[in-house]
Amino acid sequence: MMTRAHSPETEKKVSQHQAKDRNRGLRELRGSIRALEGDGNERTFELSFSSEEPYTRWFGQEILDHSEGCVDLTRLNEIGCVLFNHDRDEVIGKITKAWIDNGRGMATIEFDSDEASEVIYQKVKGGTLKGVSVGYLVDDWEEVMPNKTSTDGRFMGPCSIAKKWAPYEISIVSVPADPTVGVGREMEEKSEPGTQDIPLDIYERQLQINKNRMEVKENDD
Repeated sequence: MMTRAHSPETEKKVSQHQAKDRNRGLRELRGSIRALEGDGNERTFELSFSSEEPYTRWFGQEILDHSEGCVDLTRLNEIGCVLFNHDRDEVIGKITKAWIDNGRGMATIEFDSDEASEVIYQKVKGGTLKGVSVGYLVDDWEEVMPNKTSTDGRFMGPCSIAKKWAPYEISIVSVPADPTVGVGREMEEKSEPGTQDIPLDIYERQLQINKNRMEVKENDD
């Protein structure tokens, strides 16, 4: 039985999607929100939004390096917003300060006072919502092979280390982000008019199916 492998154009499209998706990520931390005390701080909280804990993504173990010069906090400190569940239409507060402390990304946030923000504020204040998630972009990677160490000797492979990365928003989340499904897809470019987005995993599954078929054919021959 004759089988036909996926076209080079489709494989190129998958590769481009993977490269784009790999540089966009979400990470969640639980139970990391602390209310600040004192007059004028009623709606202000301090939270941790990132760490160097290895995180499993579709391409393997990912580590966000928090060493000096690795994290660009410019966007968070200049125009940083707090979202609910990474929805850019649900801005619930502002980031008043972001910094790195002992290998963790830290921030103080202040909730807005409109009706929608008030609902989330009360749930955070009451302890119902405890999840914090960060959306980030990676500009530079260090690939560490199995049983090898990173150039600074801090991490053991296999892993991919984000050496230059920038958080672009912090979210209060109700459901943990799944690193294997739709990671960073909220920033994907929209399709051109008249075209339809096809989920990346469909291409990946089809490529694997075709690969399996070709291997079976070769064995039969």
